[in-house]
Amino acid sequence: MTDPRMPVLIGGGQATWRKTAPPGPRAMVLEAVSRAAADAGLDLAVLAGADTIGLVGFTIDAPGTADRLKPPRMANPPAALAEDLGAKPHTAVYSHMGGNTPQALVNWASERIASGESDLVVLAGAEFLGSLMKTLASGGDTKLFTGGPDTDPVRWGDGRDGQSAQESAHGLSLPANTYPLFENALRAKLGRSIGEHQRKMGDLFSRFSAVAAANPYAWFPTERSADEIANESPENRMVGFPYTKYLNAIIQVDQSAAVILASAAKADELGVSQDKRVYLHGCADVAERWNPLDRVNYWSSPAIGLCAEKAFAMARKAPADMALFDIYSCFPSAVQIACAEIGIETSDRRPLTVTGGLPYFGGPGNNYSMHAIVSMMEGLRAKPGAFGLVTANGWFLTKHAMGVYSTEPVRGGWKRENPKDYQKKIDALSSPEIVCEPAGPATIETYTVIHGRDRLRMGIVIGRDANGRRFVANTPDDDATLLDLESREGVGRPGMVSSADGGMKNLFIPG
Repeated sequence: MTDPRMPVLIGGGQATWRKTAPPGPRAMVLEAVSRAAADAGLDLAVLAGADTIGLVGFTIDAPGTADRLKPPRMANPPAALAEDLGAKPHTAVYSHMGGNTPQALVNWASERIASGESDLVVLAGAEFLGSLMKTLASGGDTKLFTGGPDTDPVRWGDGRDGQSAQESAHGLSLPANTYPLFENALRAKLGRSIGEHQRKMGDLFSRFSAVAAANPYAWFPTERSADEIANESPENRMVGFPYTKYLNAIIQVDQSAAVILASAAKADELGVSQDKRVYLHGCADVAERWNPLDRVNYWSSPAIGLCAEKAFAMARKAPADMALFDIYSCFPSAVQIACAEIGIETSDRRPLTVTGGLPYFGGPGNNYSMHAIVSMMEGLRAKPGAFGLVTANGWFLTKHAMGVYSTEPVRGGWKRENPKDYQKKIDALSSPEIVCEPAGPATIETYTVIHGRDRLRMGIVIGRDANGRRFVANTPDDDATLLDLESREGVGRPGMVSSADGGMKNLFIPG
């Protein structure tokens, strides 16, 4: 007999407005929740009884974004959803930024249900930068992006910026600038040539695009060849070496997704069919050493490895037991590093995504993994008794959440290990000393070259000085220097570094 306090996912819904005008974030969220209710076999009115609501933070509310984008906005998105549902939840939260958030919210909600704090939970989110940016560019009416109670939401999660002020000053505030640092370090660690590694990335993400091509919710439902993805072309410019446009997550989309969780007793009370129920067998949340300069290295992620270890241990399963995966796929390095830490090959016969991945399905920002969870629910219902793993990642391989799912009920009670207990293992790891104002001979630990639409923009270097201390710097922005870094291996190359403005303008000149 299933424990009456067992948390269970009973409904999932998602929507994409690729060919039609989206109705604004408030209505987009409600549409996903309505579809989740219908998926569970419930009338939407039932959700007036939701005691807990969690909204994934909108991208426009990310740190720094509010300063760049000043359209009218919803003051309290979870309160707006509660109002739309006619619900009076005792707990309503609005998450801080991070792609880990959807899975982390499922973990949190499940723990609340198991402990008796919640019985019926609605989790939802939306990405709408596609329509917002078009509206702002055209001077259109922004009222669609407003509405709801004029109150402050309760924020949830870790709200720290993803980088230090010094890192930001050198270009590490954007994922498109930062993930290439992991990729180039990984290529050097694997001993591959630039051309060989480019082909490997194209092959990996070609398989993701094939899944997206068959997904009606994908923003780019087009299968692309490895060469088409990896090679530069007029349609596929270089963005941050070695990533072309087709290797980058696409953020300007209009998509929403939601899941409904309940206790087993509540699901019984609502009459939810057994064949709709999906159980969270294992979960974990771990953060890496926070800022990019603090990492142990740039080709691995101890936090992902520990997160997988804890999620599988809780589920009493192993990677070989998984029939389905959705590995967070903002960039190829995120997939390759995660696979290595989890213990699967990137060439595994099992697809590594159930959606098509962030560059092709779409939706980086924060809510992508809610779509992955909904798609995982659908995939597991079609394979009763099978297991699947969802991984989710925030900032720069910084914040991680995982969930192991199955239609098979969890045996015994549901109890997770407190993440604070195992987070200590990551916090205790040592990393190189950082020097803020480096000077003298140095070598490149990893690097990238950032492209604009019409020209090369800058080089970013993470390096080591003669004493092994780590620093961040930019390179001269002349084409000769930047093209040379793209044409031959830069990792390990010597040069000279200097500093200005108290370390906010470090310059590395390759030898």
